[in-house]
Amino acid sequence: MSQFKVMDSEDVASAPSTPVTPGTPGAPLFGGFKPERSGNARRSLLKSCKCFSVEAWAMEDGTLPSVTCSLPHPPVSLARKVGAEFIGTLILIFSGTATAIVNQKTQGTETLLGLAGSTGLAVMIVILSTGHISGAHLNPAITIAFAALKHFPWKHVPMYIAAQVLASLCAAFALKAIFHPIMRGGVTLPSGGYGQAFALEFIITFNLMFVVTAVATDTRAVGELAGIAVGATVMLNILIAGPTTGASMNPVRTLGPAIAANNFKAIWVYLTAPILGALAGAGVYSAVKLPEEDSNASDKPSTAHSFRR
Repeated sequence: MSQFKVMDSEDVASAPSTPVTPGTPGAPLFGGFKPERSGNARRSLLKSCKCFSVEAWAMEDGTLPSVTCSLPHPPVSLARKVGAEFIGTLILIFSGTATAIVNQKTQGTETLLGLAGSTGLAVMIVILSTGHISGAHLNPAITIAFAALKHFPWKHVPMYIAAQVLASLCAAFALKAIFHPIMRGGVTLPSGGYGQAFALEFIITFNLMFVVTAVATDTRAVGELAGIAVGATVMLNILIAGPTTGASMNPVRTLGPAIAANNFKAIWVYLTAPILGALAGAGVYSAVKLPEEDSNASDKPSTAHSFRR
């Protein structure tokens, strides 16, 4: 089998250590980034295009060669990323808060399972629809944790958090206009002591970020199922902590509704515990995950089979 590629032999790009296009093999759904490369050399579209790879040349069988051509993915501008982050966070906050309000308005007909399912489904569909654009952080705690572990550039953190906060405020005031005067049901408040609420919010956010870090940064995880894995984790956390704290796991899930309802009880718990829990969850997974295989080992045939990105 021979292969012919129209490429510049002196300008072959090496594979990135952290792929940035979610939804493709080896790519994180929550936004990796590649360091800028030095040099002012420009590569033409022809040099970036891997064309005419010939496979399965078997003349005696009468088959024709398979010819393929692939183009590199165009870069996504920061404005598009921030816009997608705003829309995704808006959908998430509106859905989760609206379900809680409706549950209160109908005297609990939604039930705890319904509240968990609504938020989990919202997380899943937003990751699957915007993860390839912005990374679908949807949560300042996740954004800060990724930046702390160098999976996300610090210079983009303020813009992401600003989009998330603005989306939370827009969703909360839209719900206030729709469901007025019943808005207090959408505010996450502790039903017990502040210490208990802090511990629960820390633990459930730890669980969430542990899973997020696995599916977003580890090439051995099944990245195509990231939306399902993270949505299921959110559902589980709400079933655990929903009756006690409201299971926020997200500072902007609490901030927007609290401002709209003018209820800031225990607001410090929901602004600090998720961030600390996310940092701990991301750090622990990074410490326990398997080391990357070296280049020599990757050339050897593998006897184990698993679902990989």
